Amino acid sequence: MTKAIVGVIGGSGVYHLPGLTDLREEAVTTPWGEPSDALRFGRIGDTEAVFLARHGRGHRFSPSTINYRANIDALKRVGVTDIIALSACGSFHRELYPGMFVLIDQFEDRTYLRQSTFFGTGLVAHVSMAHPIAPRLRRRLAAAAQAEGVAFKDGGTYLCMEGPQFSSLAESLGYQARGADVIGMTGATEAKLAREAEICYATVAMVTDYDCWHEEHDNVDVAAVIKVMNDNAEKAARLVAHALRDFPAEHEPCPIGSDRALDYALITHAEARDPELVRKLDAVAGRVLRPA
Repeated sequence: MTKAIVGVIGGSGVYHLPGLTDLREEAVTTPWGEPSDALRFGRIGDTEAVFLARHGRGHRFSPSTINYRANIDALKRVGVTDIIALSACGSFHRELYPGMFVLIDQFEDRTYLRQSTFFGTGLVAHVSMAHPIAPRLRRRLAAAAQAEGVAFKDGGTYLCMEGPQFSSLAESLGYQARGADVIGMTGATEAKLAREAEICYATVAMVTDYDCWHEEHDNVDVAAVIKVMNDNAEKAARLVAHALRDFPAEHEPCPIGSDRALDYALITHAEARDPELVRKLDAVAGRVLRPA
């Protein structure tokens, strides 16, 4: 069995993880460049955890300039088996109010400027994204939220826009009509790369605003978002700490195969594979690329 190590990716307003003991930092290099920040290692209870600030401390990277591949590779490289991603988001429904959390189960990806795959020319792979969220991990987060008294909705669709600008009114109304529940700028990209890296992934979407569709509320702006983010960060820390305290010592196989996503994904013949790309995939896809 594989030891469970939980990665926590902190989004806007979450730049550290309170409660980590035995804390140490390490700058991890990857073939894809530098991650957003140094990794912070520690424990919550008996569970090993690794924290990464998605935007870097001080919020240096926009959603379009984050090196998502380096972030996911770095977490995989240090043995992370499960990722809890914390993300600020806007809401498309009155009942999903600022301060509420949504444990999403689907993404719609409308980004267009970023690298969302480790594979490409010289080694092609196709992984399933039918169910992008690891259900067992989501259930653990739901149980933790309930135990901590954090208001949440279990399930929902996260529309991932490119940004960094917020939506136009026409876009916001259109996304709402399409059936999206929340909107953010990072989740779908991370989920795709985590799936390729065979890491179980779940998103806690923390509502900060109503985007711009709600006629009774002001349009979203940074000042309003920051105010709610500060409150959300404290609740997120409690939720994550509870989930990690109850986490199993050994990684549990994912019911939908998140942790075996590459079993039948590689389509490029072995003799046609680019050796340089194969080398770069040593952490992400080493399990299926190493000689038997």
